[in-house]
Amino acid sequence: MDRAAVVSGRRSPSGPEYNVSTSTLAFDQDFTRTGKGILLMAEIVCGMLVWILVGGTEYFHLPALCWVMFVAILCWVLTVCLFIIYLTGAHKRIPQVPWTTLSLCLNCSAAALYLVTAVVDALTVNQAIRGRHNYNCWAASAFFAFLTTLCYAGSSFLSYRAWKTTEDEQ
Repeated sequence: MDRAAVVSGRRSPSGPEYNVSTSTLAFDQDFTRTGKGILLMAEIVCGMLVWILVGGTEYFHLPALCWVMFVAILCWVLTVCLFIIYLTGAHKRIPQVPWTTLSLCLNCSAAALYLVTAVVDALTVNQAIRGRHNYNCWAASAFFAFLTTLCYAGSSFLSYRAWKTTEDEQ
């Protein structure tokens, strides 16, 4: 080893140096400020409240509420996945997937499913005995199901506009 390197405490590089950080995904903090990002976050929060409020009760005795749980959890998981894809910019890294069409289909399907779910939830609450301890949770879940339906309808509108724009460009 070179005497200058020993005295200064530095070693001369024995081989090529590699850049360890090679991440291609990045957090897009501006996405959370867009209409699409805000609606996705609202869908996640309101959808989570629906399945938490129903899941904390003895919903399995009522088949209608089992449907509510199925739709709420399915849509919530798919929405969280889509949010992560947009938040990390993965949709830009995988151009083979028609993201605008996929987002449009997901949002329209979720809006339709949640509309049916909200009505089923509200009708179940209406039939429930008002004095039962689960009544308030089911009533709150019906409210948040309708709110989630509105969020998905708004996302459907934004997705349709984005889809129409990409269709016109082609």
